[in-house]
Amino acid sequence: MKKGIAASKGYAIGKVFLQQHEEIIITDEKITEVAAEKEKLHKALEEARVQIEAIKAKAVESMGEEKAEVFEAHLTLLDDPEFTGAMEIEIDNNTNAMKAVDNVTNTFVAIFESMEDDYMRERAADIKDVSKRIIANLAGKSLEAFSITEENTIVVAHDLTPSDTAQLDKSKVIAFLTNIGGRTSHSAIMARTLEIPAVVGMKDITEAVKNGDMLIVDGIEGVVIINPDEATINEYEAKRESFLKEQEELKRLIDVKTVTKSGKRIEVAGNIGKPEDVHQVLANGADGIGLFRTEFLYMDRDDMPSEEEQYESYKYVLEKMENRPVVIRTLDIGGDKQLSYLPMPVEMNPFLGYRAIRLCLDRKDIFKIQLRALLKASVYGNLKVMFPMISSLEEFLQAKEIVEECKKELKAEGKEYSENIEWGIMVEIPAAAVYADELAKHVDFFSIGTNDLIQYTLAADRMSEKVSYLYNPMHPAVLKLIKMTIDGAHKQGKWVGMCGEMAGDETAIPTLVEYGLDEFSMSASSILMAKQLILEQN
Repeated sequence: MKKGIAASKGYAIGKVFLQQHEEIIITDEKITEVAAEKEKLHKALEEARVQIEAIKAKAVESMGEEKAEVFEAHLTLLDDPEFTGAMEIEIDNNTNAMKAVDNVTNTFVAIFESMEDDYMRERAADIKDVSKRIIANLAGKSLEAFSITEENTIVVAHDLTPSDTAQLDKSKVIAFLTNIGGRTSHSAIMARTLEIPAVVGMKDITEAVKNGDMLIVDGIEGVVIINPDEATINEYEAKRESFLKEQEELKRLIDVKTVTKSGKRIEVAGNIGKPEDVHQVLANGADGIGLFRTEFLYMDRDDMPSEEEQYESYKYVLEKMENRPVVIRTLDIGGDKQLSYLPMPVEMNPFLGYRAIRLCLDRKDIFKIQLRALLKASVYGNLKVMFPMISSLEEFLQAKEIVEECKKELKAEGKEYSENIEWGIMVEIPAAAVYADELAKHVDFFSIGTNDLIQYTLAADRMSEKVSYLYNPMHPAVLKLIKMTIDGAHKQGKWVGMCGEMAGDETAIPTLVEYGLDEFSMSASSILMAKQLILEQN
């Protein structure tokens, strides 16, 4: 038995297909014909474009438009002058094209992998994927490593790139395992979309198995059993049937409102990063959007999104949600989330520094563009706005003053906005939790951001392997801060949501219901499970 990270739920019993790409040797050999070498690079880039467009078309067919968007990001990377331009500069210095691509890739990957945010760190996989394809084209090798003909196949690989997972044939591939990766990697996200079990971060699974081995994959516990006996196979067959039945039964909750046994109505909402994510949230029966991370509108581009662009994005989500509540978080940039076009100061402790609301209050020019867009979009639905990283009442009042400035400007311009917007804060700094009873007199709601609250409370970076054992959502001090926040809000008649990972944690949900949390917001795939658990609570 081998253990890894459970990345996609479910059970599978099948035979190993070991993915093996042909090894490409990259040398330091210098070139003299710079123009010819650049021509080779341009040809390889163009071939990559054609290949990625074909993969994207297949992904749209098998996984839908939304999940195929990752390949649009790959195509954008091929057009990024910073990425491909850096390769040309390397060639100008007499570096061969393959080495030039490798050097630039290593630089970009190092930047992304050093970021703390799971999502941004996992984007390094996109860069590696595109780079691998360019290098393979330069070497005249094929990357199409899946010639799977057998049903009930379990793919085993060191890593699976988005291109790899998009090419998996769901009629034959029933699970996959990788040596590396985490729950937020593209391969894990796509496994959940394809609804096939996956266990990642297994370290050496490619060494432990060979083609044709029989495997049991337990995507619930993150366990893999190699060449099991008949009794174990029968045991897991029963587990698989039971799991599939449960998943089908959960669909009955899509249109059910979550009310505890004691009669308390609790909202179960979804977290989104892009406007298109709203469709999956609705498909899973969400009561609303509990967190729209607007920073993703600012990323992967060369300049700030305009007021009009932002307005269209917010309007789209509000209209699609048809008057269900939509909580939009204002720009949360800084720390691990950097923008290439917005130079930030170098700080010893960026996560305790110039970021989120602190940056926005300092850069009113940036902040007002977003606030004006939000106000204009508010007439199209049930908008609630929250400010991140609030540690004092002064910050909230200052933000509200800027909101009032924007309202006056829009009124003077004859532009409409709703007077019924709720204005709240993210409780992610312990100071805000401790001071919740006073803050609640001024805000309309709280949303608890547990990812940061936990690491700030326990002084444990959740991405540091050395101290990850300290990162505990159920630590008594964390639970006490959550309870203080909920009690402080309720004392003033205000509601409290939670939009951190803890909101979708099966072990935490009963305690949070007991504490009186009013709204749980999570990834779309966790919504039905959360509904089921809440319905079972008193």
